[in-house]
Amino acid sequence: MKIRTLIVALAMLVMLPNVAKADEGMWLLSLLGKNYADMQKAGFKLTPEDVYSINQSCLKDAIVGLGNAGSPFWHFCTGEIISSKGLMSTNHHCGYGKLQEHSTVEHDYLRDGFWAYSMDQELPNPGLTASILIRIEDVTARVKEVLSDDMSEGDREQAIQKISEKIEAEAVEGTNYDAKVRPMFNGNQFFLFVHIIYRDVRLVGAPPSSMGKFGGDTDNWSWPRHTCDFSMFRIYTAPDGSPADYSADNVPLTPKHHLPVSAGELNDGDFAMVMGFPGTTDRFLTSYGLEETMDITNKLRYEIRTVKINILREEMAADQATRIKYASKYASCSNYWKYSNEQNKALKALNTMGVKKEVEREYSEWARTQAPKYGRALGLIRDGYAARRNVEEANQYIVEGLLSGPEGPLFAARMARTMQYRLEQDKKADLTGYQNYINNYFKDYDANVDKRLVAALFKYVVDNMAPEYCPKFLIAANKKYKGNFEKYADDLFSKSIFTDQEKLTKFLSKPNLSTLKKDPLAKAGTEALSTYMALNEAVPQEVQENLQRGIRDFTDGILKINDNRKLMSPDANSTIRLTYGNVMSYIPKDGVTYHHYTTLKGVIEKEDSTSSEFAVPARLKDLYTAKNFGGYANKRGELPTCFITNNDITGGNSGSPVINGKGVLIGLAFDGNSEAMSGDIDFEENLQRCICLDSRYMLWVIDVYAGAKNLIDEMDIVR
Repeated sequence: MKIRTLIVALAMLVMLPNVAKADEGMWLLSLLGKNYADMQKAGFKLTPEDVYSINQSCLKDAIVGLGNAGSPFWHFCTGEIISSKGLMSTNHHCGYGKLQEHSTVEHDYLRDGFWAYSMDQELPNPGLTASILIRIEDVTARVKEVLSDDMSEGDREQAIQKISEKIEAEAVEGTNYDAKVRPMFNGNQFFLFVHIIYRDVRLVGAPPSSMGKFGGDTDNWSWPRHTCDFSMFRIYTAPDGSPADYSADNVPLTPKHHLPVSAGELNDGDFAMVMGFPGTTDRFLTSYGLEETMDITNKLRYEIRTVKINILREEMAADQATRIKYASKYASCSNYWKYSNEQNKALKALNTMGVKKEVEREYSEWARTQAPKYGRALGLIRDGYAARRNVEEANQYIVEGLLSGPEGPLFAARMARTMQYRLEQDKKADLTGYQNYINNYFKDYDANVDKRLVAALFKYVVDNMAPEYCPKFLIAANKKYKGNFEKYADDLFSKSIFTDQEKLTKFLSKPNLSTLKKDPLAKAGTEALSTYMALNEAVPQEVQENLQRGIRDFTDGILKINDNRKLMSPDANSTIRLTYGNVMSYIPKDGVTYHHYTTLKGVIEKEDSTSSEFAVPARLKDLYTAKNFGGYANKRGELPTCFITNNDITGGNSGSPVINGKGVLIGLAFDGNSEAMSGDIDFEENLQRCICLDSRYMLWVIDVYAGAKNLIDEMDIVR
């Protein structure tokens, strides 16, 4: 169900039938009963209680949110438990960082893949967490008891935080659970999510990157795909089953539920649902917010990251050690580099701006007869975005070009600040405790690569950023070095203690404030960070609060227009959701039809020995030539690799299980299609596709390619 269709029709007082499109919506599991009839029509064979229950084992108990110890409730990917011994599958790109951390020149798991043929070979990953949902509770009424319309936004946030902390504490009292109250519909509703979070998650297996990242940046966000995008982990617990940090005494998790894995047929039109932890969508975004997204966020992110991408490609291609060090960083950078560009193309092609303006026109007609706050909402939003436009543009240059582009400036600034504070408190302070942190930083750092990034990105920023917002040190450097930022970067790096591990280690043994205060790289990073912080204060607080209030009231207005005539799902916010639909081919443009699946034949056809993106391992070619598909071929004798559905997904859904109508795993979601990259802002039901790894390809790789029979034997395979 599209917001744009809904609001225009209702504002014109046209009564629409009470149906919802089955292929749109990121639905809360606890409210799934409202969707049940539509799910059955699409081919769902289970009950809502089979998906979500607090009294019996169900599908939710097999769905895992992958996070980091510092922020376990923000899930960067999803996984699913596929055995009674806590074995978990997720995407290759979700496990990529851990593969990189474990890789060395001698044991290059990125290049060669990794397989544990027994549990004692599985590799620990400190800091990686695995969250499983216990329950969801609607706490909107309780939160709203402490709120009022005449509150300032600051007072409102404090009140929400206070009552949320109380609700969370009550929810976990006497348990080993964690809880978080999350806002929905831009702060108009509130739900409590209670999880159990496991802290010992070990790497079990992954194919080589030539398979797991097959197609690279070229195929990213596109169909047809042939990427073997999976990796495997195992969750461990203390002997009593409770969450615990890594220990040799820990045991594999015994889950409440695990998913059977399909090796059977998959046809166009089959039911498919995705359960996972989608990151963020923004479907209530107005035309004013869309303009900022397209003209500033996406445009500048793409342009600035292009500078970084080109340098990293050159350096990684020239040296294996550099490739290993920067593999995960490059992947993280390039993913949303291409996404930003493809999303802008889709937004323009689908005239999303025109759609948003039509929604706002009809909303305004409705608001004229409602409470004054609804009539004010769009004006507050318009004025808020206009007031912050120049600041947002400047922020994008500073973040992408100075703080997250190269690594050295921000690392130096943070290290210098914390060390300086320690020494100001005690001149004889022992700083050797920083050694492990420093060692970890330099393990994946190359000063020569970072120096190139500093030179290129700093120059790009000073040449393109509005001078009135540009950090003064950058303008001064441009003048002093007459635009020669290679020479500037040489001086920065040669005179800084933060670009050389040996220098920095030596400093720890005999620290002094003078060296920290004079360090040129630390000073550059500190001023860049200070400029960023100052820009955040440049937009008046009143304007910021009015923008926030306007967005909330506008969203509330749409909910009231809807008035329960249609099902509406809240935007994704890294909480567990379910989307449902069907395996489905599509027509992306005139004269082109895309089939619903691809096969291993396509991998061979795409092979290009001159491109690392389309390299094919010799063993895979040999197995293909011999047609050794190990019982995982379809009825046509083909080995399926990937398939597409019309499920609604976004970032964070990576690795999510794609489940058939009987609760069996048929694949892993890993991407969306470029024609509908506007989907995070405006769902396009005719074009939106979820690109998935076929479970048969995963099983074949584990069984035939890798020979990991130990893992196959753990799974319940359905043929």
